[in-house]
Amino acid sequence: MRHIDSYSLIKTIHILSATVLFGTGLGIAFFFWSARQTDDRARLFAARTTVRADFLFTLPAVILQPLTGAWLMTKSEIDIHTPWILISVSLYFLAGLCWVPVVWLQIKMKNMLETAVSDGGFDRQKYERLRKMWFLLGWPAFLGLVVVFWLMVTKPAW
Repeated sequence: MRHIDSYSLIKTIHILSATVLFGTGLGIAFFFWSARQTDDRARLFAARTTVRADFLFTLPAVILQPLTGAWLMTKSEIDIHTPWILISVSLYFLAGLCWVPVVWLQIKMKNMLETAVSDGGFDRQKYERLRKMWFLLGWPAFLGLVVVFWLMVTKPAW
């Protein structure tokens, strides 16, 4: 087997973690959104699975992205002040600023659904407000990461 250099290994981890971050985010958002019209037990299953997936897949990718990205920039001698890097980092942080409350909202909605399933107590209006906030926060994170992918691939020379 051919020896893999550290740059190629870290770059592969960076690309895979970006793919996991984006793909898992999109997948669990679709899964959780699709359960909105079902009964409370099905919504609870979706909420539990969504929260678990965020911690098992999204969180490690969120941690790996800046670590591997910084390492790659250093090894490639890319200036942090390069416009596409600055925009990418800014959009990544914007996505993170949206993701943290999204996770909190998912946990809150999961807890509300657990109560609904166990004893029937459930404030549907509050749940719907939380779900709408969750949905709205997802858009800037999603669109921001789409632009980050584009910047990473094209590396425009502005």
